[in-house]
Amino acid sequence: MSLTQRQQGVLSLASGGLLMGTLGIFVEEARLGALTLVFFRCLFGFLSLAAYCAWQGFFTRAHFTPRTLGLALVTGVLMVTQWVGFFDAIHRTSIAVATVVFHVQPFWVVLMGAALFNERLGRDRLGWIATAFVGLVLASGVVASGPLQGHASYLIGLAEALVGSVLYASVTLIAKGLGTLRPHLLTLIQCAVGVVCLPFIAPLSAVPIGPMQWFWLVGMGVLHTGLSYVLIYGALPKLTTPVIAVLLFVYPLTAIVVDALVYGRTLSLPQLAGMALIVVASLGVNLGWPLLSMLPVLRGGARKRREAD
Repeated sequence: MSLTQRQQGVLSLASGGLLMGTLGIFVEEARLGALTLVFFRCLFGFLSLAAYCAWQGFFTRAHFTPRTLGLALVTGVLMVTQWVGFFDAIHRTSIAVATVVFHVQPFWVVLMGAALFNERLGRDRLGWIATAFVGLVLASGVVASGPLQGHASYLIGLAEALVGSVLYASVTLIAKGLGTLRPHLLTLIQCAVGVVCLPFIAPLSAVPIGPMQWFWLVGMGVLHTGLSYVLIYGALPKLTTPVIAVLLFVYPLTAIVVDALVYGRTLSLPQLAGMALIVVASLGVNLGWPLLSMLPVLRGGARKRREAD
């Protein structure tokens, strides 16, 4: 029995999220600095995406204008910087914490869109965003007691993940102005920026790499930059916004489970509560759920009940 377009999209997006959720293992097991990790992710990601784009004929149908290419290169700088910060955040905090903190980026998109394009937020959206940032404080672990919480390195890692989420939100907004440029080609350009620029920042000749480390580096590029992006980008046109909003959380939830099963690092109850608040707030923003707009109605109903009594 063949799958419908929607079923194919659900399977593809969920598979891409599950695959991305294992990225932290490759970051940890490669045992290299963030700059080196990102360079090889860009290199092997570039090679795998270039092969896919050539196979699909994307190069022959692509029309690059100076403006499109310029914006794409800007997103490349932002994306590569974000990857470096995120990988270093994993080293300093944990896979779960860095991933959860990073996933407040949809709320930055909303806030930045409102600031730059005069988009109306409304009370409900503002309420959900406030809820998300309460969840962020809880999920970050800064209010919990423990040997790492409050440590300078841990706090730096949190800041890196948070700044990374802002950079990724910026990439999302810029990408909206790229018209019909395929996201596969945009990611290919972003990887090319990393391949060209990072060796000048971190000379690779000084980094000894063992045979097993090459497995993790190649996997990070081919699986988490090539295959996962192909799965995710291929799924999005087949799905509605509500389905996408739900399935996008497969990635952070998988990262939390992976961190617990592989490294024994579990989130505390306050951190899990924070993650739940972020998930609910994200769904509220994307699906237009009422929140603060219901308060006058609820207050009015309560007043009427008191008067009746």
